[in-house]
Amino acid sequence: MSSILTNNGAMVALQTLNSINSNLSKTQSMISTGKDVASAKDNSSVWAISKVMESDVAGFNAISDSLALGESTLSVAAQASETVTDLLTNIKEKVVASQEENVDRAKIQTDIDALVGQVKSVVGAAQFNGLSLVEGTDDVKILSSLDRASDGTVTASDITVNRMDLSTSAGTYGSGTSLASNATASAAAVSNTANTAIVTVGNTWAANDVATLSVAGIEVSFTAAGTAVADVGDGLAGLINGLGIEGVTATGNGDGTLTVSSTKAFEGVSVSVGETTAGDGDVLITTLNGTGSLTATSGDIDERAENIALSTSAAVKEGDGYKVTVGGSSYNYVAGKGESMEDVAKGLKTAIDSAGLADISTTVAKDATTGQWSLKVDNAGSSLAFSVTGNEDGKASGGLFGLDSIDVTSNSGADAALGNIETLINNSIDAAASFGSAQGRIETQSTFISNLTDALTSGIGSMVDADMEEASAKLQALQVQQQLGVQSLSIANQAPQSILSLFG
Repeated sequence: MSSILTNNGAMVALQTLNSINSNLSKTQSMISTGKDVASAKDNSSVWAISKVMESDVAGFNAISDSLALGESTLSVAAQASETVTDLLTNIKEKVVASQEENVDRAKIQTDIDALVGQVKSVVGAAQFNGLSLVEGTDDVKILSSLDRASDGTVTASDITVNRMDLSTSAGTYGSGTSLASNATASAAAVSNTANTAIVTVGNTWAANDVATLSVAGIEVSFTAAGTAVADVGDGLAGLINGLGIEGVTATGNGDGTLTVSSTKAFEGVSVSVGETTAGDGDVLITTLNGTGSLTATSGDIDERAENIALSTSAAVKEGDGYKVTVGGSSYNYVAGKGESMEDVAKGLKTAIDSAGLADISTTVAKDATTGQWSLKVDNAGSSLAFSVTGNEDGKASGGLFGLDSIDVTSNSGADAALGNIETLINNSIDAAASFGSAQGRIETQSTFISNLTDALTSGIGSMVDADMEEASAKLQALQVQQQLGVQSLSIANQAPQSILSLFG
C-alpha cells in the first residue's frame, strides 16, 4: 500500500544514513585525534585508567629530572673526593720524605701547606646548585620513584645519599649524657718511668753452671766461675747491656739479682730465664711490672705508654665526643655518622698530635683477641696528668680533621704525620667509594625510570590509540555507504511522486 502520509522506505533510509554518518563522524574523529578513546564518552573505564597512567607518566618525567639533578650533584662530590685523595697522596709523599733527617723540612712543610690549601679549596668549591655533599653530615634524599598500591594510594620513594664531610673542622664537644664509662685510662698520669723485670739467681751454684736470659728474643748465657750468685747476676746484666737493644738496659744489683728495664713506648719486651746447674741453683723472674713474689720463668715487660681503652660493646653515634686530658690541656674528637671506636681512637690521636706537645707521642692499637681499640699515649718527659671522659650531643669533627695541623719540621711531628695522613687518606677514599656507589644506584634507577616511562606510554597507547590502518579502510567504506545512503534516501523520497500519476 502506498501512502502520502507515511514513507517507510524514506524512514529506513534516513535511519541507515544517520547511523552511517555517526560512524563516519567517529572515524573522522579517530583520524584527526589519533585516539580510539579520546574522551570519557568513548569508553569511560578505559579513559579513566589511561588518565591515571598518564598522571603517573608525568610524575615519572619529573622524577627523571630529580635523578638527573642528583646524579650531577653526586658527580661533583665524587670528583672532589677523588681529587682530595690524590692531593692527600701527594702530601703523604712529602711526609714520607720528611722522615729522613738530612732534608730541608721547612721547604717540605711549605709544600705540604700549599697542598692543604688546595684540598680546602676543592672541598669548598664542590657544590652543585648550592648543595655540597662533602661538607656537613645531614643525609640528602633524592626522589627516585612513585609507588602505587593496589588501593590506589601513591607514595614517593627516595634514594638516601650520605654526606661525607671532608672539611678540617674540629667539631664542637657536647654537654649531653656522659659517655665516661665507654673509655678507661690505664693510669692517672703518663710519665717516662721505665717498666722492669727483676731476675733472681738463687740457691746453690758451682763453677761451670750456666744461667741463660732472653730479652726481646735475644738470648745470652753466663757460665759461673764459682759459687757467687752475685757474679752470675752482674754477668748477665753486662751481657744484656752489650746487646745494645734500644730502650732496654740491665743493672746488676750485686746480690744475685738484676733489673731489666724497658722504656720502649709502644712495645712490650719478652723476658725468659733458664739454667743448667750441678746443684739446685735456679734463675727466676721474681718481680714483673711492679708485681712481686713471683717464681716465673717467662713474662713480658709492659710498654711505657699508658692507654685509653675504648668499649667493645658501646655503639658510637653522631655527636658522641670523647676528651683526653694530658697535663693541663684537653684534646677531643666528636664522632660523625656511622663511625666506630676505631674512628674515635684515631680521631683522639690526631687531636693530641695536632697540639705538637713536646715529649708526647701516640699510636692506635687493636687487641687481636678481644678486638678492643685503644689510644696509647707515651711521655718521654716529666709526669703529666692523664684522664678521659665523654659526652653526647656534640657537632661532628670533619673527616679531614687535623690536616691543617700537620707539621713535619720536627722528628716527633714527622712521625705523627705519617700515621695521621694514612687515616685522612682512608677517609677520603671511603668518601669517594660511597659517592661512587650512590652514583651507580642513581644511574640504574634513572635507566629503570626511563624504561618504565616508555612501557607505561606504550601501555596507554595500546588502550586509547586508534588503529590508523583500520580507520583508513573504515573511512573509505563509510564514505561509500554514505553515498549509497544518500541515493537510497533520495529514491525513497521520490516514491510518493508516483502517486500523482494515479490522479492524472
